[in-house]
Amino acid sequence: MGVVVGPVAFQSDYGERNDLSTNSGNTGIGIGIIHYLNFSYKADCNCYTPETYFNNHFKLRSELSYNKTYLKHFGEWVAPEKPSLEADQLRAMTGSTAVTNIGMQLEYFPWSIRDFSSRTGSLGPFISLGGQFSYYNAKASSSLGPLGTPLTTFPKYLTPTDGRPYGFSSESGSVWSVVSSVGTRYKLSPLSDLMVDLRMQYYFSNWVDGLNPNPEIYKENKANDWLVWFNVGYIYYL
Repeated sequence: MGVVVGPVAFQSDYGERNDLSTNSGNTGIGIGIIHYLNFSYKADCNCYTPETYFNNHFKLRSELSYNKTYLKHFGEWVAPEKPSLEADQLRAMTGSTAVTNIGMQLEYFPWSIRDFSSRTGSLGPFISLGGQFSYYNAKASSSLGPLGTPLTTFPKYLTPTDGRPYGFSSESGSVWSVVSSVGTRYKLSPLSDLMVDLRMQYYFSNWVDGLNPNPEIYKENKANDWLVWFNVGYIYYL
């Protein structure tokens, strides 16, 4: 079993596409508890299983994780030299999303798991793919006042979207997501590993951040919400 923690960069409808200040500004923190099924060993005898390629190169990882990110608009449209009402509305708009995830990933180790386990100081790189079920709690607000009026809300967020009266929503909901990771383990001792892991998680919804301007009108709204999470973990072998 193990624990992971690290920064999350949430890619949402807040801010500007391909903008460094957006990518670096809309960041949060994530933490998770993980459990592995290691097919190389038998639990009843603490001995090796029959050697097959699958047993020596794959592990099944289950996980319960939580991340929270505070969101705001960045980029040229909220630059200080833009004194318009629309720029003021964007600057005043903030949000947050808190997401709880549970799911599994199948990890592939191109090098032998048995060789890695037998040598302290060895590296065990891996890639993984899996799915998760997520529960999110998104909030959107403005320092100008309640959202939903022409005085407080940028025009494109006043357009009805996907059954909601506006292109923003403070709501809770559930969503499926696909997860892919690349990382490596470092063998600290016979019964413990250090892990670093870079993950991309793609949600099958565009409401996880609380914003979704009508994509039929606003063509720049091209993708669902997704995130990148870099984490460091400690794993202990039971």
